[in-house]
Order: sequence, then structure tokens, then C-alpha cells
Amino acid sequence: MSIRRPTLEQLKMIADKYNLFLTEDELASYQHTIDNTLVSYDRLSHYSEPRLPTKVPRTPGYRPDKWENPLNAWYWKTSIKDENATGKLSGKTVVLKDNVFLAGVPMMNGSRVLEGFVPDEDATIVRRILEAGGEIVGKAVNEDLCFSGGSHTSHTGPVRNPLDPSKMTGGSSSGSAALVGAREVDLAIGGDQGGSIRVPAAWCGICGLKPTYGLIPYTGIFPIDRSLDHTGPMASSVEDTALLLEVLAGKDGLDPRQSFFPVEPKKYTDYLTGDIRQLKVAIVEEGFGWKNLSDPEVDQAVLQSAYSLQHLGAKVERISIPWHKEGLHLWNIIAIEGGLKQMINENGVGTGWKGHYSTALTEFFHCRKKLLAKELSNTVKFVILLGEYMQQHGGKYYSTAQNISRRLNAAYDYALEHFDVLIMPTVPMKPLKIPGPDTSIEESIKIAVEVLINTAPFDITGHPSMTVPCSPSYPIGMMITGRIGEEETVLKVAHAYEQLNR
Repeated sequence: MSIRRPTLEQLKMIADKYNLFLTEDELASYQHTIDNTLVSYDRLSHYSEPRLPTKVPRTPGYRPDKWENPLNAWYWKTSIKDENATGKLSGKTVVLKDNVFLAGVPMMNGSRVLEGFVPDEDATIVRRILEAGGEIVGKAVNEDLCFSGGSHTSHTGPVRNPLDPSKMTGGSSSGSAALVGAREVDLAIGGDQGGSIRVPAAWCGICGLKPTYGLIPYTGIFPIDRSLDHTGPMASSVEDTALLLEVLAGKDGLDPRQSFFPVEPKKYTDYLTGDIRQLKVAIVEEGFGWKNLSDPEVDQAVLQSAYSLQHLGAKVERISIPWHKEGLHLWNIIAIEGGLKQMINENGVGTGWKGHYSTALTEFFHCRKKLLAKELSNTVKFVILLGEYMQQHGGKYYSTAQNISRRLNAAYDYALEHFDVLIMPTVPMKPLKIPGPDTSIEESIKIAVEVLINTAPFDITGHPSMTVPCSPSYPIGMMITGRIGEEETVLKVAHAYEQLNR
């Protein structure tokens, strides 16, 4: 299909926007050159575009009624499996966070703007799940464009905590955590740019692992900022978390995130021995006692759980990492300005990287976002307003935050030269009540961000970080963080703790 050629008036508007100060004769010259160059654009219609493979036949499934969805955690129900596949996930049911492409099945990503989008290809991780014998039973509700640590921003309404329906699950992988916590599914896929696997897992009393940056391919998943994007497993046990990680991990040759750390997958279940003798565990002081945030019962539960590892032969010490206090400040800048650029202005895809581009998503999102922007959540509107305001500085603060973040990396890495894992509360407080319709904009945004205070720094640095339940009385998560590429150590400690407390 031929591209419509620009008029002189359209070119003048562009020139004025960029202060080019072109005369009418100059504009006419540029118009002629542009017309000739657009022949290259026209040529693209002569070729078929490569798609991610979709090998397993499926029907589109259905959107469940309220009686079938009491927690409001399901967005769509399906039954997709390879009848001939036998593997590590045989007999296991898996739900996908609704920012993951599943060909032929609607994807909303929690947002009115994406409602009606149906991917035409499978994400890499979908193919791996099906090849391993897993059954994909649906898509789980997540927060509006994934930008919330609460579970109150999805266009389909709040997701309710299976342990107390008056409380939030946490976000943004809210439905994934709720469905695993309610034992409606065996396994779930979550996404984590600021804590969105670990926060809801902690509040729903399950396990959730944010892997090393790039260990699991992000191909075919809606992003926020390429430097923050992680996807990973959620399950009711450490063993199942490790099992799903084995299936998901490894390069696909299409995700630029995987070129940053040279990480190779391992057989993680082999490390679940229960033997953590001689391992050194650091309790990070700065993860506790947050003013006006930390619940003393949460702090105490995590401290007791960390010290209990001494019974298994681990050496446990308290240490200080002052840079941890700066993590959320750096994350705010990177997530807001980066999210505006890639997620909003560049339609979730952007430019300047080698790999697979999801053009169907780009086209759909571009056409819909201006039409329906008024229906975005408060948190996404906040990202747009602040992110655009800061563009007057030309990206200076985003660049500075990324540069300074290397000091945050170095601080954690220095500690991990002396200790095998770092421990702190996943979320400083117990699950919060679902905000009511009269909740102010300020309070709604505050809830969405403040729960990320301990988790977000590790999305910047890319360290593997996992939450494991650590209290029989309340849904409290103990967060265990390890060296880049050493998920096996994190899982080993989490599994040993889990076995100790069964």
C-alpha cells in the first residue's frame, strides 16, 4: 500500500516544531526529496514480515463471568496445550500475565487503550511452556500498562487477595499471584519492572522470582523500559518456581536485553538440596525500619526467618548498604522518563535495537492511545505528565540516573563479594485495603509506588531476587537476592528455609 505523501502545510508544521526556519522554496525541495524516499516505505508492502512461531492449535477461549471469577483475577480463560509434548511441565497448569502475547487470544494489559487487541504470534516463553508439556489455562489480570505496585488500577477493576478479599494482592502481576495463591493454577508468569512479581507474590503468600536481567527472553511481552523489563516464574513452592525457571531461561536470539549479561541457564532444581552449610547470609539494615512505611511485625518476621537459617549451618550477619536507600529515587526517574519514551511515545516497541519487533502491537496501540487516553489509570497519567514535563531537560536526568545506578550495582556487588545472599522484607507492610472509589489521585499513586521501595532497586541492577513466604500468621515475604547469574544460590536458600518451616 502506498504511503500518503506530506503536504507543504504538514511539513511546515514539523519544521516549526523543531525550529528549522525553512522557507517555502526550501520546504518544496524537501517535499520532492521526501516523495522520492517514500518509495522505500512503499516497498515494504511487497514482503511478508517474519512472525514468532505459533505451532500449537487453539481456540480463543472466553472471558469468564463474575461467578467464575470471584477475585477478579482472570482476564481470559483458555485451554492450550501440545498433546504430543512431554516434559518438565507435563500435568501443570500455567496462567500468563496479560502483557504476554498468546496468539489468537485477546490481550488487554489492564488498559482500556489495549482492549480489543489480539496478538498474532506467541511470545518466546509461551512456546517454551507448551513444548515442555504445560497447559496454558488463561491470561491473568494485571495493572494498567503494568505501572502499579497495588492491585487497584486495572480497567477491569481491583484484583482481590485470596487470603482476604478486602485487601489488595499487590501488583502489577496481581491476577497471577491471586490465582496461584487461591490454588486455581499451578504456575504463573509474572513481569517485574519495579517489583511486580515479588510484591504480589509476598502479599498472596506464594513464591516469586525476578531472575537476572536477560536470563529469560522478553520477546513478545509488552514492556515499560528495556533496562528494567524482567519476566519470571510464580508458584506456591520453591521447587515449582525453579522448575518453571528451567523451562523459561535461555537466549532466543531476538531479545536485546539478553546481550547485556552473559548468563547461561542451569538445571536449577538440582540445587535444591537443603544444604546451606557454610553459606553467608547478610541481613541488609536499610531494608528495615522505613519511616511511615515499615510494619514492625513485618520487620520482626523477616529478621527471625533470616536468623533461623543459622539452624541449617548458614552464617548470618547484619550489614549496611547505604546505597539501597537511593534505589527508589533512581528507579522513579528511569521508570517515569523511560516509560514515557518506550511505553507511551514509542508505542511499546521503540527503535535502535536488534531483535523481533511486534508491529501489530505498535499499530494498535498508536491508533488507540490518543482516542482513549482519558481512560488511563492515575498512575499512567502521572507518568505522562511528569515524564513529558521533564523532557524540557532533554533526557539529562534519565541519563544521569542510569549512570549513577552503576554505583548502586557496585554497592550490592561489593556486599555479595563477602556474602552469598542479601535478605530484607519484600514489602515493608502487610497487604493494604483495596482503595475505594473516593480515594484521591495523590493517595492512589502513593499506594502504587511506595510498596516498591525494597524491590525496585534490583530491577535497576538486574540481580536475581526472590520472595518466599515467612510468616504463618500474615502474608509476609522474605526477599532473598543473589549475585548476577546465580539464581541457584537464591533458590537453594529459599528452598532450605521452606523445608525448615514445613
